[in-house]
Amino acid sequence: MKKILTLFAVVGLIVFSSCEGPEGPEGPAGPVAPVFEVNNVNFAANGDGILQKFPSSIYSGDVILVYRLVDVINGRDVWRPIPESYYYDDGTVYFTYKFNFTQDDFEIYLDGFELNTIPANLRTNQTFRIVIVPGDDGVNTKKSINKADYSDYDAVIKKYNIDDSNVKKLN
Repeated sequence: MKKILTLFAVVGLIVFSSCEGPEGPEGPAGPVAPVFEVNNVNFAANGDGILQKFPSSIYSGDVILVYRLVDVINGRDVWRPIPESYYYDDGTVYFTYKFNFTQDDFEIYLDGFELNTIPANLRTNQTFRIVIVPGDDGVNTKKSINKADYSDYDAVIKKYNIDDSNVKKLN
């Protein structure tokens, strides 16, 4: 008798676990994560940077990531995250690309010593990409255990399902 009950239990489990109901409605659209680009950035030797307003304010929980275009290989852009430091041969910091932001604007600047000695190719005609990563909006409180590799521009774009095919130029 016990064997028959066990058999019915196993068969019932298989039958009911393989049932499939109707597909539910599509969920609400996720947050829009825009990507901006600033071209032809020229840093002065005195450490001044660029201050740029966002087209519209970002939310208080949002975070921005900034990447500098360092090369183009086989038609593909190579982006490096900032802050990004350059060093003297003895290991001391030469200069660093840095940024800060508010809900309304962001600033990209150089920090270091003797900025007038920085080669022109690292100081002039620079291109930066600004990625806005949507933060916690109070409704969407799920936390991801799979963190993006923020040093890899493409990994961030993929992780947050960001459409970077329509990059908005800010200058």
